Amino acid sequence: MNAVVIAVVVMLILSLARVNVVLALVAGAIVGGLTGGLSLNETIVSFTGGLGEGATIAISYALLGGFAVAISKTGIPQLLVSAMVRFVQKEGGSDRAALGKVLLVFILLLMAAFSQNLIPIHIAFIPLLVPPILHILNLLKVDRRLIASVLTFGLTAPYILLPFGYGFIFHEILAKQMNLAGLAIDMADIPKAMAFPVFGMLVGLLVAIFFSYRKPRDYADRSIGVTEEVIVVHKRTIFFTITALIGTLVVQIPTQSMIAGAVTGIFILYITGALKWKEADGLINDGMRMMAFVGFVMIAANGFAAVLQDTGHILTLVEASSSALGDHKGMAAFAMLFIGLIVTMGIGSSFATIPIIASIFVPLSMAFGFSTMAIIALMGTAAALGDAGSPASDSTLGPTAGLNADGQHNHIWDSCVPTFLHFNVPLLVFGWLAVMFFN
Repeated sequence: MNAVVIAVVVMLILSLARVNVVLALVAGAIVGGLTGGLSLNETIVSFTGGLGEGATIAISYALLGGFAVAISKTGIPQLLVSAMVRFVQKEGGSDRAALGKVLLVFILLLMAAFSQNLIPIHIAFIPLLVPPILHILNLLKVDRRLIASVLTFGLTAPYILLPFGYGFIFHEILAKQMNLAGLAIDMADIPKAMAFPVFGMLVGLLVAIFFSYRKPRDYADRSIGVTEEVIVVHKRTIFFTITALIGTLVVQIPTQSMIAGAVTGIFILYITGALKWKEADGLINDGMRMMAFVGFVMIAANGFAAVLQDTGHILTLVEASSSALGDHKGMAAFAMLFIGLIVTMGIGSSFATIPIIASIFVPLSMAFGFSTMAIIALMGTAAALGDAGSPASDSTLGPTAGLNADGQHNHIWDSCVPTFLHFNVPLLVFGWLAVMFFN
């Protein structure tokens, strides 16, 4: 039995059974390591050795959380939420309620998309913006699975398609790893190759909005300690907050460091007087507390990935699939995409998946005679598959962190399963069609 498949299946089963995701990742890694021929001690050494790779991500998210809380202290998010509350609660009947739903979905989709390419704070905005509007969602009886789908689409589709912010990092890693694997590509070709797969995700989003989660859903209106009072925000505060966001973007893109970007944003807020220096300690603590769970999951996911790599069974899985397929290009493309789905579902990061699969998939695709554009589409889709829907992905952990503020949104059944069905399935289908079109 292949250790990669078994490890991922164990992790997914435990997660679906509502076992804590971190514990599920550890259990899956141990089972996978033992199945792959590693001793228990070797498995533990491999797992702990891989944890360090996630430390930078965890610290980055903690600081981004601090930056998000810093922005919240300016009062701008509360001002936005209060305006939304007043709009929805005005008299106007069903038409105003329908318009309120459209407005909420649009704003959250826009924020999620901006967080990847324009204002790269990633998922840090979700625990900041979503909990205060849970009351509005309850009032409008909006199915939170819809909001999870909207947020996850905004967190994944933009970086897959657009070479800005996190998208630039994703495209650069993809181009670099394909070059190391023996195929030099132009980064400008990546958006062209990934346009159709991302269109598949858009189709999935429209299905979620207009069909799957269209019906009203009732939630208990529980207090989460968020005030809805109107906050007075000075123009200078708005100006300096925008300056901080721009500074974060300007620093993060060339340095490719979320840590440097977050520190820059926080520093600008302090130095301009938008925030008080005495609030610094409490600010960072609040941010770390807000993002702690996501950080621990990402650290555990890196240990999980290290064990899978050390077993050598990723290569075995690909070789077994290719030998069974012969010269059938269509089946070969589907098999590689499906393997990418399995690997990313287990690791939880499309960025971390690329180096794992590139050295295997690129030579294999070239041997099958795929064109350069087809290989780009195959690699990009294989890496992106599983990011939406994985219990260990920040693209699902982030929405859960915000929507479960009152304990009424389950991570697996309300975030992972809906996003898997509406994004991974169409991404697999449209990604395969793109590969065959460019072939």
